Order: sequence, then C-alpha cells, then structure tokens
Amino acid sequence: MKPIIIDAKDKKLGRVASEAASFLMGKKSPSYSRNILSGVKVSIINCAKADINEKKKKDKIYVTFTGFRGGLFEESLGHLGDRKGYSEAFRIAVYRMLPSNSLRREMMKNLTVSE
Repeated sequence: MKPIIIDAKDKKLGRVASEAASFLMGKKSPSYSRNILSGVKVSIINCAKADINEKKKKDKIYVTFTGFRGGLFEESLGHLGDRKGYSEAFRIAVYRMLPSNSLRREMMKNLTVSE
C-alpha cells in the first residue's frame, strides 16, 4: 500500500495535522472501525515551508512537565522550530489530535514528517 503524501507548503499547521490525523485513524476508508488500526501510512513533506505567521511563532506555547518540582518547561513555537525544526510541531499537533487510547502509539508509528 502506498503512503499518503501531504504537502504542507503554503498550508496552515492545523489543517495539515487534522488531515493527517483523519487518515491515520482510518476515517477516510470505507471499512472504518474505531478499535482497529487502519494501517495507513501518512507522510508530511515540506514542513519548513508551511504558512506559520509570526504571531503564532511567538504566542504558541508548548508546555511539558517532568513530574518533579520545578520541572515545568515552556517553549514557544518559534524556539521549537529553531531547536528541532518545524517537523516536531507537526508531529506534536497530529499526536494531540489522535484519540488517547492504546492505538495512538501504533498510529504514530505510521506517520513520517520531513522538513
């Protein structure tokens, strides 16, 4: 089965991520079932050329917590893009759009994101 390729050039981050999440869940296939892994492979390309405006780069904050005291870390989208590339922002967006059940990790294995 050929992977589905989504070109992110000149598209918004959320639109691309929701389309990828829909394919990964299998909602685009006629044999959709919530409890069965669809097996569809999705590839997102040209993440660095996506349409992300300066306000979102400055104001969008990603929060992580280690579980220890003082372990709350905040990072803006712009800083994340400089540090890891914008492909990480797409990966996080798709991850958060998938249902939080035991299939989420398996669905994320079928996603490839490239700059």
